[in-house]
Amino acid sequence: MNLTALNTFLAIVETRSLVNASERLFVSQSTVTSRLQTLEADIGQPLFHRKKSGVTLTAAGVKFKRYAEAMTDLWRQAQQEISLPTGVSSVCNIGCHYDLWSSIGKSLSHNLRQYYPDIALSFMPGQHDQLNQWLATGLIDAALTYRPVSQQNQTIHRLMSESLVLVATTPNNPMRSDPNYIYFDAGQDFGRKHAATYTDAGIAKMSFSCSTWALDYLLEQGGSVYLPEHLVKPFVNNGQLFLTVDAPQFKRTAYLITNDLVSAEWGWLSEISELIGPIKHIA
Repeated sequence: MNLTALNTFLAIVETRSLVNASERLFVSQSTVTSRLQTLEADIGQPLFHRKKSGVTLTAAGVKFKRYAEAMTDLWRQAQQEISLPTGVSSVCNIGCHYDLWSSIGKSLSHNLRQYYPDIALSFMPGQHDQLNQWLATGLIDAALTYRPVSQQNQTIHRLMSESLVLVATTPNNPMRSDPNYIYFDAGQDFGRKHAATYTDAGIAKMSFSCSTWALDYLLEQGGSVYLPEHLVKPFVNNGQLFLTVDAPQFKRTAYLITNDLVSAEWGWLSEISELIGPIKHIA
């Protein structure tokens, strides 16, 4: 198996045709066919169903696709890091959960650029499962996440906890009596505590797994929702949203997971608490 075979496989996947793949790669169709046959022989499974209208992935092809993408991405990353331009000492690839960018992600990126200008930074947004997979395959060197999963050669750094507060578009709007209550899925721990606290509440008719989406929907459609305190603070301060003072608050903790084989050379890791800065609370 080689990089040429992987790129050929991915070209076939994207174009859904051996003919179109050959045109994209500027090789003959027989060359594409030969590369595919060699790849399938190495794997021991057919990767495509061949039809007159084109090709579709087999079950084995679907599974192999994500590995092919990861391997080609790693190769491009290796090329980038080995051929570092003048003035760049290292490349740091960080995966960041969507909800952490507006707080910790922005602070970390800004401060690293300011105090460590010789580091080339790359940030990738993703959900928790994606971040764990990217770390395991080496596609990223570190991950900002709420759901740490310990794997070999990785270290979990506890960063800080943030409050999830109940806000509404009208004052004194308790969640139990609000038919427009929006559920923000802030993780399994939040889900268990939320269910235990509001045992008499019905199922929310609208839910989101991204806090900024939930906030946008709340501002446009009205209702109430539990959201990170730092995210809603500006809207509470300007009167667009109202904090439900007597409502229970919940906590969730952010973590940085690092690849030990890479992070051993990061002089800034010991200063991580200063680099991310404090999360501002509602006054």
